[in-house]
Amino acid sequence: MKKISILLIAVIALISCNNKKSNLTVNANIEGLKKGTVYLQKIEDTLMLDVDSVVVNGNANIKLETFIESPQVMYLYLKKIDNSQYDDRIDFFAEEGQVTINTNLENFVTDAEISGAKNQEKLEEYRKMMSRFNDKNLELIKENFEAQQSENEEKLIELNKQYESLLKRKYLYTVNFAINNNNLEVAPYLALSEVFDANIKYLDTIYNSLQPKVKKSMYGKELKNFLEERKTEQKEIENIKSEETSKDEETVS
Repeated sequence: MKKISILLIAVIALISCNNKKSNLTVNANIEGLKKGTVYLQKIEDTLMLDVDSVVVNGNANIKLETFIESPQVMYLYLKKIDNSQYDDRIDFFAEEGQVTINTNLENFVTDAEISGAKNQEKLEEYRKMMSRFNDKNLELIKENFEAQQSENEEKLIELNKQYESLLKRKYLYTVNFAINNNNLEVAPYLALSEVFDANIKYLDTIYNSLQPKVKKSMYGKELKNFLEERKTEQKEIENIKSEETSKDEETVS
């Protein structure tokens, strides 16, 4: 009897989840698209899942809907009938309400204009700055290659210092950006996606600065769990080093 009750509760919970009303609408217009299928996707447990789709046959105006528990990065994926090179995926920060995506078939990703979410605005602001860092990084790579070709050791040492400085500035910018936007879910998202390998103290600073509602969000919870894992790993490493030091001291004595 107890097993039956548990089974009924599980079934009811599953039905309840499936019957949740949509709270996110994605309106997309893809200029030049005549035929194909457009999917709304999300990542769950490292898997890319389709949550809605629309078959396009002459009408490029598309409406996709789903229910989201928390603001999160989602994807608009275009699969053309002819499987051409234009198959591609646009990522965007989705929030409860409406998101509008305007783009075209030829430059599906690069020409995409996305509006309707505050997190998306901040993500685009962050990525514009990151493009500057990336441009500078490409310059350093080019100069490094030339210095290697000419066997200029002094130049290589200087370029290495510049690279380390650039990397540090990039990390600090991301940390400060997240802290300054601690009322938005983009803050823990950037911590997880851009500076996950940074010093734990920086990730701790970001998490502790988050507003309560953001800490309760999907990315807020993921950042908390990630931090706990990093701290556990660091403690284990410190314990191993401590044991090795003790053994060395015993050997010397």
